[in-house]
Amino acid sequence: MNKTNLYTVLLQQATALLLPRFGLISNTANLSALLYRNLPEINWAGFYFLEGDMLRLGPFQGKPACTEIPIGRGVCGTAVREGKTLIVPDVHAFAGHIACDSASKSEIVIPLEKNGQVWAVLDLDAPVFNRFDETDAHYLQKITALL
Repeated sequence: MNKTNLYTVLLQQATALLLPRFGLISNTANLSALLYRNLPEINWAGFYFLEGDMLRLGPFQGKPACTEIPIGRGVCGTAVREGKTLIVPDVHAFAGHIACDSASKSEIVIPLEKNGQVWAVLDLDAPVFNRFDETDAHYLQKITALL
C-alpha cells in the first residue's frame, strides 16, 4: 500500500476512534498506538503536552522517553517555539537534539494548536534516516486536528 493510501485508511480509523467523550488521555493513547502499530519504520510515537515553559510526556508507544523537554530544546521544543511542523531527516545533524533512544535517526514533530496557541506536540521517531516527508506532515496534521 502506498503512503497516501495508508494515511487515508489511518485518517478514517482515527476519525472513528477519537471521540470527544473519551477525553484527551484516552484519545492520545489510542492515536499513539494506532500510528505506532501501522506506520512502517517507526520506533516511537507519542505526545508531549505544554505546561508553562515545559513539554511534559504524555501517552506514547515505544521505549521509555524523556519526561520533560524545555521549550526551544530538541526537535519537540523547537517545533513549539517556531509553531510549525519540523521534519528532521538526520537527528544527529540537528543542533541540540535530545537523544531519548539512540536508535532514532529521523524525526517529525507536529505542533497541535487551539485558538492559535500550541498545547501539545505529536512526536514520531524512526530508526532510519530520511523517513519523513511532506506527505507524512500533511496527513499527520489532518489526523492530529481530530483531537
